[in-house]
Amino acid sequence: MDSPFQIVPPEMQDAVQISGLSLQLGYPATIEHVRERLQRLLSSPNYFVAVAVAGDREVLGWVAAERRLSLESGEKAELTGLVVATAARRTGVGQALVHAAEHWAREAGFASLHVRSNVAREESHPFYRKIGFRFKKTQHTYEKVISPAEVTFAPS
Repeated sequence: MDSPFQIVPPEMQDAVQISGLSLQLGYPATIEHVRERLQRLLSSPNYFVAVAVAGDREVLGWVAAERRLSLESGEKAELTGLVVATAARRTGVGQALVHAAEHWAREAGFASLHVRSNVAREESHPFYRKIGFRFKKTQHTYEKVISPAEVTFAPS
C-alpha cells in the first residue's frame, strides 16, 4: 500500500505552512523569516531540511538537521527541529522525517544522529526512545540578550 504522505525537499511555497507548524510548537516565525531561513539552509550542504506532504501539498511536518562542529567534541550530525501537525501525530510522519534525516547524516559520513529535546516536551521523549535514540544527559540552556553597545571584547 502506498504511504498517505511523502518526504520531500521543501519549496518556498511551503513557508506559509512551515511557519504555522512552528507556531504550534511555540516558535513564532513570520513567513518571510521562514523563506529567508529556507533559502540559506537549502543552499548549504551543511544543512538538511525535508517536509512531509500529503494530497495537494499539505505540509504535515518538517525536519531540520545540521553538521555541527565544536572545539571540544568535533563534528556531529544533529537534529535541530522536528514538528508534526497535531492532527498527523502518531501516524508515522515524525518517524519518517527522522529517518530522512538519518539517511542524510549517513550519506554525509556520520555514524550517529543527535537530538536535544526540551524537558517540557514530555510527549517527545518516549517518541525518540521508541525510534532508537538513547538518553545521554540533562543540561540547562541559558540566553543573554546583548546589544552592540555591550560588546566589550573585539578580537584583533
